[in-house]
Amino acid sequence: MHFITEELDNYVVAHSDDEPELLRQLNRETYQKILQPRMLSGHYQGRLLSIISKLTNPKNILEIGTYTGYSALCLIEGMQESGKLHTIDINEELVDFQRKYFDKSGYGKRIYQHLGNALEIIPKLETSFDLVFIDADKENYCNYFNVIIEKLNPGGIILSDNVLWSGKVLETSFKKDDVSTPALITYNKLLKEDKRVETVVLPIRDGLTISRKL
Repeated sequence: MHFITEELDNYVVAHSDDEPELLRQLNRETYQKILQPRMLSGHYQGRLLSIISKLTNPKNILEIGTYTGYSALCLIEGMQESGKLHTIDINEELVDFQRKYFDKSGYGKRIYQHLGNALEIIPKLETSFDLVFIDADKENYCNYFNVIIEKLNPGGIILSDNVLWSGKVLETSFKKDDVSTPALITYNKLLKEDKRVETVVLPIRDGLTISRKL
């Protein structure tokens, strides 16, 4: 879904920073070999994630939903040299694919892959975080927030992807098997009302929320 004209969207991308060569290769191989390649953050959103990370200069980063590793490599660009990035996914088949690009990037030793249920893994991580990126199963966004918020340092940032869900968040009735849309509506309401964070929704791509812990 385009919130601005496709022509203007193309202009925005053309006048934003170029996609790094390694990420261009990762993008291409994802589309060639991996199911549902549209799940990839991609050039424009990837540059946005990178610059947000560079502005916040986090020590430790948490990512929920690794997919092929594109967003992790964007986020780590702004991380402090002594920091660590923990990324969690449930798809065992993508672990080696992710690791190949993580190691090619030069950041490999600072990226920790976790395979399994994020709600079980996060409480076991003995660290606090300055930056969190949520891009996983939408029905658990509220649960992820609730388990993350106590591990987020004051001033820390939560980035939540797909919060506009192709505009479906405006709907008032849902298909019987649609669990994602009502879950995102509830999540957006939670971020707006929770007094522990301040939140801004950015209408770019499929919607990206920036929430800062007070």
